[in-house]
Amino acid sequence: MEILQVAQHADDLDRAAVFYTDLLGGPPAARFDPPGLVFFNIGVSRLLLEQAAASALIYLQVDDVRETIGRLRLRGVVIVDEPHVIFSHTDDTLGPAGTDEWMAFITDSEGNTVGLVSFEPRHDP
Repeated sequence: MEILQVAQHADDLDRAAVFYTDLLGGPPAARFDPPGLVFFNIGVSRLLLEQAAASALIYLQVDDVRETIGRLRLRGVVIVDEPHVIFSHTDDTLGPAGTDEWMAFITDSEGNTVGLVSFEPRHDP
């Protein structure tokens, strides 16, 4: 079983499409207007942006949370919570063993909170 699709609220589909194109590094896979739906492919899943959707807290895996936050900050994106280590993985239960899980939170163009996560080799102090 896989997660096929997650819907996210968007008051302004054009503005949201621009925001997520930048965040995800590619254009929407499809747009249907009417009824006002924008789809992005993310791995095997789809992100659906639509006005009728409820706000969702989505966590996106990125290559490097700190680098991504730096890039988004330069574009004026609101940073809700700065990058920090939330967990060190000793086994593969929830992430790659021997890595630290980094997380940060931003606000998208529509006021939704989005989590960003990366896994980096553990650096012992």
